[in-house]
Amino acid sequence: MKQMWFHLMPYTELPDDFRDKHPSVWVDIDSRLFNPERAHIMYNDFMDELEYAAEMGFDAVCVNEHHANGYGLMPSPNLIASALARRTSDAMLCVMGNSLALYNPPLRVAEEFAMIDCISGGRLIAGFPVGTPMDTCYAYAQNPSMLRARYLEAHDLVMKAWQTPETFSFNGRFNQLRYANIWPRPVQKPHPPVWIPGGGSVETWRWCAEMDYVYCYLSYFGYKAGQATMKGFWDEMDRLGKDRNPYRAGFLQFVGVADTHDEAMQLYREPAEYFYGRCLHVSAQWANPPGYTSEATIRAGVESQIGRAAGLMQKEILKARRAVTEMRDIVDAGYVIVGTPDEVAERLREVAKTLNVGHLMYLLQYGNMSKQLALYNTRLFAEKVMPQLRDLFDDRWEDRWWPKPMAAHRRVEPAPLGERPRRAAAE
Repeated sequence: MKQMWFHLMPYTELPDDFRDKHPSVWVDIDSRLFNPERAHIMYNDFMDELEYAAEMGFDAVCVNEHHANGYGLMPSPNLIASALARRTSDAMLCVMGNSLALYNPPLRVAEEFAMIDCISGGRLIAGFPVGTPMDTCYAYAQNPSMLRARYLEAHDLVMKAWQTPETFSFNGRFNQLRYANIWPRPVQKPHPPVWIPGGGSVETWRWCAEMDYVYCYLSYFGYKAGQATMKGFWDEMDRLGKDRNPYRAGFLQFVGVADTHDEAMQLYREPAEYFYGRCLHVSAQWANPPGYTSEATIRAGVESQIGRAAGLMQKEILKARRAVTEMRDIVDAGYVIVGTPDEVAERLREVAKTLNVGHLMYLLQYGNMSKQLALYNTRLFAEKVMPQLRDLFDDRWEDRWWPKPMAAHRRVEPAPLGERPRRAAAE
């Protein structure tokens, strides 16, 4: 099983009264709350944490794209991934991902992903999200009824640009290019593996099956709430005649590890309550613009995570405030798995088997967690939890959706500052 370290890069200093005095963490969040000098520290701490995770042996480090919010400070995950490509050696780089419909032209995505793949020596996982309604329809003013059509056309242009050696023309509904001829080209052929993060759209499940892409459920609400979505995905794979290879899927889970269960509850209480109380304080007006959710998904009864977050923050807040903000209920609901290494490993094995997921992504930094605690959580997980999960699935299934980097002896290795990096062997 592949085990991956995921970072959202949340703003860690939202005020204590944020929920009471501010309507939403997304779209119309007060920009005066953002302190660039403090963000300078945050960004560098976050990148230290990602590099540390790579050093500790996680199979990949993951970043993603969001806009106009205090929930995730990565409007351009490619900037972070390009730095990681230089400062890491063996971990794969999962950019989860670029919201294709927001790029004009989408060739920009093809070019930048190709750069990252070249710099890293072929370690890129290319994520193509449709994008949240807050990012796409409000922050970037896209028509929700046309969003998926824009997305699919952008995808087709990127894939053609990666695989067509000659200069070509592209005459789409939203993109017209007389000359398309990207330089550079990705190392991986015919293209880097494509993963699709989604919230449970039926169309996304079917499209992943058609294109043979990995479907990733980036769950805010943990494995218990994720069971219905993942069951829907696998039921759809059965209906379409696809095998149940667990590497077709990825799942995100919040985790906190300590020497004792009580210590874990104490250490991770504040970061978890900060995340669910402030980072997911989403106004209901941004949750579901008309046309964003398709008829098929509505008929299937798949609940939007954003809608759920908005519901918890708004209509249910009076009767279920504890379910949103207090650690005991956060853990009982499965939003965050905390405990000793053995407890966490046992629970995660259960999660992987129950959801049938071969790519587990872990949020080991969340909310306002300090750098010191994030590194502690990462180290303890890597040393005492990860080894207990390595053997899952590999005895039966092949991961056909994992990067195939250049051989190690052909890749440049990062070197301490002031020293020349080792030059790759000549062909």
